[in-house]
Amino acid sequence: MSEKIEFQTEVAKLLDIVINSLYSEKYIFLRELISNASDACDKLKYWALTNPEIKTPKAFEITLTPDEKENTLTISDNGIGMDKDDLINHIGTIAKSGTADFVKNVKDNGSVVDLIGQFGVGFYSAFMVAKKVKITTKKAGETKAYQWISDGLDGFEISETKRDTNGTDIKLFLKDDAKDFIDTIYLRHIVRTYSDHVEYPIVLNLGKAGKETINTASALWTRNKGEITEDQYKDFYHHISKNLDDPWMTLHFKAEGSIEYNALLYIPSEAPYDLFQPDRQQSLKLYVNKVFISDKVEGLMPAYLRFIKGVIDSSDLPLNISREMLQQNALLAKIRQGTVSRILKELKKRQGDYDDYIKFFNAFGTAFKEGIYEDFSNKEEVAGLSLFYSTNSSSKLTTLDEYISRAKEDQKAIYYITGDDVSTLRNNPQLEAFAQKGIEVLLLVDPIDEFWPQVLTSYKTFAVKHISSADIDLKIERKDKKAQEGDLKKLTDFMSELFKNEVGKVEISEKLTKSPAALNVENGQMSIHLERLMRNHQQQTAFSSTRLLEINPYHPLIIKLSEMMEDEQNKEKIADVARLILDQAKIAEGEAVTDAAFFAEKFSDYLLKAI
Repeated sequence: MSEKIEFQTEVAKLLDIVINSLYSEKYIFLRELISNASDACDKLKYWALTNPEIKTPKAFEITLTPDEKENTLTISDNGIGMDKDDLINHIGTIAKSGTADFVKNVKDNGSVVDLIGQFGVGFYSAFMVAKKVKITTKKAGETKAYQWISDGLDGFEISETKRDTNGTDIKLFLKDDAKDFIDTIYLRHIVRTYSDHVEYPIVLNLGKAGKETINTASALWTRNKGEITEDQYKDFYHHISKNLDDPWMTLHFKAEGSIEYNALLYIPSEAPYDLFQPDRQQSLKLYVNKVFISDKVEGLMPAYLRFIKGVIDSSDLPLNISREMLQQNALLAKIRQGTVSRILKELKKRQGDYDDYIKFFNAFGTAFKEGIYEDFSNKEEVAGLSLFYSTNSSSKLTTLDEYISRAKEDQKAIYYITGDDVSTLRNNPQLEAFAQKGIEVLLLVDPIDEFWPQVLTSYKTFAVKHISSADIDLKIERKDKKAQEGDLKKLTDFMSELFKNEVGKVEISEKLTKSPAALNVENGQMSIHLERLMRNHQQQTAFSSTRLLEINPYHPLIIKLSEMMEDEQNKEKIADVARLILDQAKIAEGEAVTDAAFFAEKFSDYLLKAI
C-alpha cells in the first residue's frame, strides 16, 4: 500500500527554481546524481568500519542504464541505501536545512550559484530532464526496501517494494526533449568530462552488448600533478563543493617526512552565505588510504580557514579510527600544521598580484583575519597576508609591510582606529593631528579588528597601537588665534557640569585642527567602537570606558563660546550650542545623538539664521 505525502509549502517554488534557474546546463543533473551515488558508497564504506555486522559488496560501483524503448535512464549504486525516514527527511523535504531559507536567499542574493549543495537540492536537478522519478532503495542492515515516486509537482508516494541488495536505483522517465540522455556516446562524454575523478567505477550498462567502465575511477588527489588537467581539477572542485563557481586557488601536494599525506585543497571564488554562522561545518573530507572517514573532523583545519574545500588522505592514520580518536590524534595536529603552512605560503605567492589577491580578500578577508587572533603560531604571518584600509591616499588596501615602508623616519608604531565604516572613520576628528603630521593610520572596520591587536601587540619591529594610545608628540605648531585661558576654563567647567551624565571629562586638546570637538577615551580603556559592539550584543560590562570630550581652543566656535561665558544671560544659548557640539562629536564617532528631536530642531534653526 502506498502512502501519499504532500511537499512542504514552498517546495513548488523551490522546484521551479531548481528546474528553470539553478543550473545553466541540463546535463549537470547527471554529475549531481553520480556524486550522490559516490557519497552513498563512501558512507557505507565508513559505516562498515565501525559496525562489523554490516557487510559491504566485493566492489562498489555506479551503474548507468539507458533504455531507448522506455525512454528512461537509471542511475544505480550499491552504497548505503535509504529507509523510509531517509526518503522523507532527505528526499521528500528537498532541503533539510530549510526550504524557506533557500528561497529567501535566492530572493535576497538574486543568484543561486552560491547556494548549490548548501541546501541539498542536487537530487532535484533530475526534474530538469525527467517528467517522473522513481527511487527504489534498501538501506544496509535493513530487511525492508522502499519505492519513492514523484512527478515533482505536488508531492510523492512511498510504498514498500523488493530489492535484493542494499543500494539505490534512481529511474528517470525522460521528457521528450531529453532523449539525448539515452545516447551512450553522449553519456560517455558527460561522465568523462564531469565525473572522471569519482573513485568508484561508473559502469555503462549496454544490455546485450555487456557493460563498460567509462571513468578512470582514480582518486584525483593521489595522482601526479603532471597528469591532471585544469578542467579535471575544476570538475573535482565542483564534485566535492557542490558549487558552480570556479576555484580561486588550487593547492595539490604530497607531504613526506614524519607523517605522509596527500592533499588537494581549494579556495572558492565566492564566499558562502553561511560563512559567519556559528554552526557552519568545515568542508574538508578526510580519507585513509582512499577510504572516506569523515567530513566533520574538528581540528583538521582552523576556523579562520573554514572556507577551504578539499580532501586530505593519510596512510599513517589507522583505517578504523573513530571520530572521538580523531579529535585527540597527534598526527592530525601535524597534518593541520603542515597544511596551514602550505596554504599560507601559497597565499604569499599570490599576494604580489593585487588585482587577483583582492578577489580572495574581498570574499574571505574578514574570516581570514580571525587567524591573527586565534592562531598564535602563525599570527604574524596571517597579519602580513591581510589587507587594510588606511588614510593613505591610494585607493588600494594596504599590507602592514607597505605601511611600514611609508612610515616616518622616527615612527616606531603602526597606528590604527576602529569604527563601523571607512567613510565615517576617514572624517574622525581624532585623525586630524595624524594627518597634519603626515602619519598614516589604519582604518579598521571589521568586528575582529577590535580583538587581534590585543594579541599582535607588535609586527616586526613596530608596535601596534590604537591612536588613543599614541605616545608621540601630536601637538601642532599654531599661529592662529586661541581662546583665552580664563574663558576656556569657565567653558570647560560649564560643559563638564552640563554633560556630567554623558562624559567623564571635558578638556582642551592641541590635536584638533578642523573640528571644534572630538570624543575620546582615557588611555588604555576600551575603545568607543568596541564598547558599542558589546552593547549591541548585550554584553555590556562594568568596565565601560570613560568618555572624554576634547575641545579645540583654536576653533572659532569654541573661541566665541568662551567669550560669551562673560555674560550670565548667554548661558542658555551656550548650552544649546554646546549640546550641538557634543552631538556633532558623537556623529563623527559613529554614536547616536542624545536627543534627535532637539538636534534636528536646533540644527534647522541655525541653518535658517545662516542663510
